[in-house]
Amino acid sequence: QVQLVESGGGLVQGGGSLRLSCAASGRIFSNYAMGWFRQGPGKEREFVAAISRSGSNTYYADSVKGRFTISRDNAKNTVYLQMNDLKPEDTAVYYCAARNTPNNFAYRRGYEYDLWGQGTQVTVSS
Repeated sequence: QVQLVESGGGLVQGGGSLRLSCAASGRIFSNYAMGWFRQGPGKEREFVAAISRSGSNTYYADSVKGRFTISRDNAKNTVYLQMNDLKPEDTAVYYCAARNTPNNFAYRRGYEYDLWGQGTQVTVSS
């Protein structure tokens, strides 16, 4: 079973950038579709971005499209979320998630994922 550990969160000024990483340990990382979700203060968890097993398919929430980029390095068992032009409304705990799947799909619903990391805090000041 894959275990997930996020890193890279922190405090950044609006307009700034951060890159989140999610390192996976355990079984074959390339068997897993990966996703990023976030939960802001007083808000429900929401989808941010997803990537298929091979990395060839990606999907983004409208709120981050054009600003965030999801990518993965299967050789390093790591998925990334590059976040540019950050806004105060991006403030949240960011979670990565994994789904063991034979398909090369990118999944955008939380219930479609089997495994979750512990989260990393991103705070964007205005």
